[in-house]
Amino acid sequence: MKAFYTPPKILQKMFPNFMWESKVNKILLTFDDGPNLDTTEKILERLRKYNIKALFFCVGENIKKHHDLIEKIIAEGHMVGNHSYSHKNITFMSKSKIDEQIKLCSSMIQEYCRSSPQYFRPPHGRFDLRTNSFMKKHQLTNVMWSLLTYDYKNDLNIVKFAVQNYITKNSIIVLHDSNKSKDIICSSIDSIVEEVDKRGFEFGETSECLR
Repeated sequence: MKAFYTPPKILQKMFPNFMWESKVNKILLTFDDGPNLDTTEKILERLRKYNIKALFFCVGENIKKHHDLIEKIIAEGHMVGNHSYSHKNITFMSKSKIDEQIKLCSSMIQEYCRSSPQYFRPPHGRFDLRTNSFMKKHQLTNVMWSLLTYDYKNDLNIVKFAVQNYITKNSIIVLHDSNKSKDIICSSIDSIVEEVDKRGFEFGETSECLR
């Protein structure tokens, strides 16, 4: 059961250059797939309410369509990472196509955030043995997670189960800035904050959690 929510240790050992958990005893919130008209501003409001700084893994196509939202993310002190240009499974792509996906997304981030991304998360969490070489080439760090909430199933009970059973003081938590989770995203953040407070854990910023 645990393997559904937390990557197996053997996988983490096979890819030691990837970031699987926070490097300090603080929790990092991450949001995949945005920016998105129906969820990004809701998420930012909740993060503002709780004074949490998060890492948004954004899709190049969405940045291009909603660059005003990416600018709000940056203005509120959050960090933006590369989540490819079109959010397709890179393990099915040629090297040249993967290179293009990473490069195009990074150029979108550079254009609207005025800085190059430091972090990458592969679409759908899918990677292969080639991923390390692309990280070196593009000077990125591949950031995975230690807690998958399944918020994209749009069922708050699943999120609560995942958090209550598998959160740790150094979790990297995945949530989604997309229509798949729009009905529960605010409640999901509320539930995570409640559990963190209950256990005496705390949230950290990207710079300290991934240092």
